[in-house]
Amino acid sequence: MRIQAIAAATLLSFAALAAHAEVKEAAPDHLLIQDARTVHAPPQKLYAALIDVAKWWNGEHTYSGDASHLSLKAEAGGCFCEHWNDQSVQHGRVIWAAPGHLLRMDTALGPLQAMAVDGVMTFTLKPAPEGTALQLEYRVNGSGASGLDKIAPAVNGVLMEQLQRLQGYAETGKSAPAKP
Repeated sequence: MRIQAIAAATLLSFAALAAHAEVKEAAPDHLLIQDARTVHAPPQKLYAALIDVAKWWNGEHTYSGDASHLSLKAEAGGCFCEHWNDQSVQHGRVIWAAPGHLLRMDTALGPLQAMAVDGVMTFTLKPAPEGTALQLEYRVNGSGASGLDKIAPAVNGVLMEQLQRLQGYAETGKSAPAKP
Protein backbone atom coordinates (compact mmCIF):
# COMPACT_ATOMS: atom_id res chain seq x y z
CA MET A 1 0.00 0.00 0.00
CA ARG A 2 2.79 2.44 0.91
CA ILE A 3 4.63 1.71 -2.36
CA GLN A 4 1.44 2.43 -4.31
CA ALA A 5 1.04 5.76 -2.50
CA ILE A 6 4.64 6.71 -3.26
CA ALA A 7 4.21 5.73 -6.92
CA ALA A 8 1.00 7.77 -7.17
CA ALA A 9 2.66 10.80 -5.57
CA THR A 10 5.59 10.50 -7.97
CA LEU A 11 3.29 10.34 -10.99
CA LEU A 12 1.33 13.35 -9.76
CA SER A 13 4.51 15.36 -9.32
CA PHE A 14 5.58 14.54 -12.88
CA ALA A 15 2.10 15.47 -14.12
CA ALA A 16 2.37 18.81 -12.33
CA LEU A 17 5.69 19.47 -14.05
CA ALA A 18 4.29 18.52 -17.44
CA ALA A 19 1.37 20.91 -16.97
CA HIS A 20 3.81 23.85 -16.92
CA ALA A 21 6.46 22.76 -19.38
CA GLU A 22 6.04 22.99 -23.08
CA VAL A 23 8.23 22.58 -26.11
CA LYS A 24 6.48 25.30 -28.12
CA GLU A 25 8.55 24.78 -31.27
CA ALA A 26 11.05 22.18 -32.37
CA ALA A 27 12.66 21.84 -35.78
CA PRO A 28 16.10 20.61 -36.85
CA ASP A 29 17.45 24.18 -36.69
CA HIS A 30 15.67 25.58 -33.61
CA LEU A 31 13.75 24.92 -30.43
CA LEU A 32 11.65 27.02 -28.09
CA ILE A 33 10.80 25.92 -24.57
CA GLN A 34 8.45 27.93 -22.37
CA ASP A 35 7.21 27.56 -18.83
CA ALA A 36 4.97 29.68 -16.61
CA ARG A 37 4.33 29.06 -12.93
CA THR A 38 3.54 30.83 -9.69
CA VAL A 39 6.27 30.72 -7.08
CA HIS A 40 5.13 31.40 -3.53
CA ALA A 41 7.85 33.94 -2.80
CA PRO A 42 8.11 37.67 -3.56
CA PRO A 43 10.03 38.67 -6.72
CA GLN A 44 13.14 39.91 -4.87
CA LYS A 45 13.39 36.65 -2.89
CA LEU A 46 12.89 34.55 -6.03
CA TYR A 47 15.53 36.57 -7.90
CA ALA A 48 17.99 36.11 -5.01
CA ALA A 49 17.31 32.36 -5.13
CA LEU A 50 17.69 32.30 -8.93
CA ILE A 51 21.17 33.77 -8.84
CA ASP A 52 22.19 31.48 -5.95
CA VAL A 53 22.38 28.71 -8.56
CA ALA A 54 24.70 26.43 -6.55
CA LYS A 55 21.90 25.91 -4.02
CA TRP A 56 19.24 24.61 -6.39
CA TRP A 57 20.85 23.30 -9.61
CA ASN A 58 21.11 19.52 -9.76
CA GLY A 59 24.79 18.54 -9.66
CA GLU A 60 24.01 15.61 -11.98
CA HIS A 61 23.71 18.25 -14.72
CA THR A 62 27.16 19.75 -14.22
CA TYR A 63 30.53 18.77 -15.65
CA SER A 64 32.08 18.33 -12.21
CA GLY A 65 29.12 16.43 -10.76
CA ASP A 66 28.83 18.97 -7.92
CA ALA A 67 26.54 22.00 -8.06
CA SER A 68 28.55 23.74 -5.34
CA HIS A 69 31.08 24.51 -8.09
CA LEU A 70 28.53 26.73 -9.89
CA SER A 71 28.35 30.51 -9.67
CA LEU A 72 26.32 33.20 -11.37
CA LYS A 73 27.37 36.84 -11.44
CA ALA A 74 24.12 38.68 -12.13
CA GLU A 75 25.31 41.67 -14.14
CA ALA A 76 25.80 42.28 -17.86
CA GLY A 77 28.79 40.21 -18.94
CA GLY A 78 28.60 38.16 -15.74
CA CYS A 79 29.48 34.49 -15.90
CA PHE A 80 27.28 31.50 -15.19
CA CYS A 81 30.34 29.36 -14.54
CA GLU A 82 31.58 26.15 -13.00
CA HIS A 83 35.05 25.90 -11.42
CA TRP A 84 36.64 22.77 -9.96
CA ASN A 85 40.20 21.51 -9.57
CA ASP A 86 42.07 23.10 -12.48
CA GLN A 87 39.05 23.14 -14.83
CA SER A 88 36.30 25.63 -15.61
CA VAL A 89 33.28 25.91 -17.89
CA GLN A 90 31.29 28.95 -18.89
CA HIS A 91 27.70 27.73 -19.11
CA GLY A 92 26.41 31.15 -20.02
CA ARG A 93 26.91 34.89 -20.00
CA VAL A 94 24.44 37.37 -18.52
CA ILE A 95 23.18 39.83 -21.13
CA TRP A 96 20.49 41.54 -19.03
CA ALA A 97 20.07 41.65 -15.26
CA ALA A 98 17.19 43.55 -13.64
CA PRO A 99 17.00 42.36 -10.01
CA GLY A 100 13.52 41.22 -9.07
CA HIS A 101 12.32 41.51 -12.67
CA LEU A 102 14.42 39.77 -15.33
CA LEU A 103 17.54 37.72 -15.94
CA ARG A 104 18.62 36.92 -19.51
CA MET A 105 21.62 34.83 -20.48
CA ASP A 106 23.34 33.84 -23.68
CA THR A 107 23.70 30.12 -23.03
CA ALA A 108 23.97 26.82 -24.84
CA LEU A 109 23.67 24.42 -21.92
CA GLY A 110 25.36 21.03 -21.61
CA PRO A 111 25.74 19.14 -24.88
CA LEU A 112 24.33 22.11 -26.81
CA GLN A 113 27.63 23.91 -26.21
CA ALA A 114 29.55 21.42 -28.37
CA MET A 115 26.93 21.70 -31.11
CA ALA A 116 27.90 25.34 -31.85
CA VAL A 117 24.33 26.55 -31.44
CA ASP A 118 23.15 29.82 -29.91
CA GLY A 119 20.77 29.87 -26.97
CA VAL A 120 19.06 32.66 -25.06
CA MET A 121 17.39 31.90 -21.74
CA THR A 122 15.11 34.49 -20.14
CA PHE A 123 13.62 34.41 -16.65
CA THR A 124 10.85 37.00 -16.22
CA LEU A 125 9.49 37.71 -12.73
CA LYS A 126 6.26 39.62 -12.10
CA PRO A 127 4.43 40.22 -8.82
CA ALA A 128 1.39 37.98 -8.42
CA PRO A 129 -1.25 37.70 -5.68
CA GLU A 130 0.36 34.52 -4.30
CA GLY A 131 4.00 35.49 -4.85
CA THR A 132 5.68 35.75 -8.24
CA ALA A 133 4.64 34.80 -11.75
CA LEU A 134 7.80 33.21 -13.16
CA GLN A 135 8.15 32.75 -16.89
CA LEU A 136 11.01 30.92 -18.56
CA GLU A 137 11.77 31.08 -22.25
CA TYR A 138 14.68 29.20 -23.80
CA ARG A 139 15.37 29.74 -27.51
CA VAL A 140 18.08 27.76 -29.27
CA ASN A 141 19.07 28.18 -32.93
CA GLY A 142 21.62 26.36 -35.06
CA SER A 143 22.13 24.85 -38.47
CA GLY A 144 19.63 22.45 -39.98
CA ALA A 145 22.09 19.64 -39.20
CA SER A 146 21.80 20.34 -35.44
CA GLY A 147 18.81 18.03 -35.00
CA LEU A 148 17.40 20.21 -32.23
CA ASP A 149 13.94 18.71 -32.71
CA LYS A 150 15.29 15.33 -31.61
CA ILE A 151 16.82 16.60 -28.36
CA ALA A 152 14.12 19.17 -27.46
CA PRO A 153 12.24 16.76 -25.14
CA ALA A 154 15.43 15.96 -23.19
CA VAL A 155 16.38 19.65 -22.91
CA ASN A 156 12.85 20.39 -21.72
CA GLY A 157 13.04 17.63 -19.11
CA VAL A 158 16.30 18.93 -17.64
CA LEU A 159 15.06 22.53 -17.58
CA MET A 160 11.79 21.60 -15.90
CA GLU A 161 13.66 19.63 -13.24
CA GLN A 162 15.85 22.66 -12.57
CA LEU A 163 12.85 25.00 -12.39
CA GLN A 164 11.12 22.70 -9.92
CA ARG A 165 14.27 22.74 -7.79
CA LEU A 166 14.49 26.56 -8.04
CA GLN A 167 10.86 26.87 -6.99
CA GLY A 168 11.39 24.59 -4.01
CA TYR A 169 14.50 26.49 -2.93
CA ALA A 170 12.81 29.91 -3.29
CA GLU A 171 9.74 28.78 -1.34
CA THR A 172 11.49 26.86 1.46
CA GLY A 173 15.08 28.07 1.55
CA LYS A 174 16.19 24.44 1.44
CA SER A 175 18.24 22.83 -1.31
CA ALA A 176 16.80 19.69 -2.86
CA PRO A 177 18.92 16.52 -2.86
CA ALA A 178 20.44 15.58 -6.21
CA LYS A 179 18.48 12.34 -6.36
CA PRO A 180 14.92 12.06 -4.99
